[in-house]
Amino acid sequence: MLTPEQISDAAERLYNAENGRQQIPALTLDYPGMDMDDAYKIQKTWVDRKIEEGASVKGYKIGLTSRAMQMAVNIDQPDYGVLLDDMFFADGAEIKVDDFLDPRIEVELAFVLKDRLEGDNITMFDVLNATDYVVPALELIAARCHRTDPETGYTRKVLDTISDNAANAGIILGGRPIKPMEMDLRWAGSLLYLNGQIEETGIAAGVLGHPANGICWVCKRFAPHGVALEPGQVILSGSFTRPVPVKAGDTVHADYGPLGGISVKFV
Repeated sequence: MLTPEQISDAAERLYNAENGRQQIPALTLDYPGMDMDDAYKIQKTWVDRKIEEGASVKGYKIGLTSRAMQMAVNIDQPDYGVLLDDMFFADGAEIKVDDFLDPRIEVELAFVLKDRLEGDNITMFDVLNATDYVVPALELIAARCHRTDPETGYTRKVLDTISDNAANAGIILGGRPIKPMEMDLRWAGSLLYLNGQIEETGIAAGVLGHPANGICWVCKRFAPHGVALEPGQVILSGSFTRPVPVKAGDTVHADYGPLGGISVKFV
């Protein structure tokens, strides 16, 4: 396990990487003995600093819940990160690419809660009952540390991703909100267009069999720490497509069929 000083140093590196727009080597290169608890402590230290500077928590993202995503990044288990208020962008927004390191887009569903969720025995049905509505979402991910080290070829580990706030950088909500029982959410799907051409397709069953299962997972992960998901929070349940890299000049459109669509332009 890492010392408090090492955890603080690692969080500072990530904070400076984001602010300076300069990727850093994977933390596990310097801290090969770090464990899962260390990684989440680093994430929390970094997020707490942002909260001290005026940001507020608006929800959580669950990542790496689908086989497509796990295979894309060579990681075999889910993770979570914190959604802050300054990460939300409007449907149709123009987003500055230079504000992010190695930006990519993922296709997801967002659950907006009306009731509290807490405990290690939460089921998919508890999640559906506690959800006010479900809405299409795009997640903008970034990498403050190198996915693959340019000098050594070292591939970052799940601990690096967790420390990096699960690579979270932004969220765009759009389309048509629906009540959680209005349709079988397993079959909610999307066509992801990049500059007018289909780049990815997928359906939400790719997320642990049902997107609500991603939220069950994070509840169980939080339970030992006494942390709950609160009413009004937005929970990203996990991507059901691989991440698509974006650059300045790119336009992304996600067509969710009967649930509408989301579009953003990168400048």
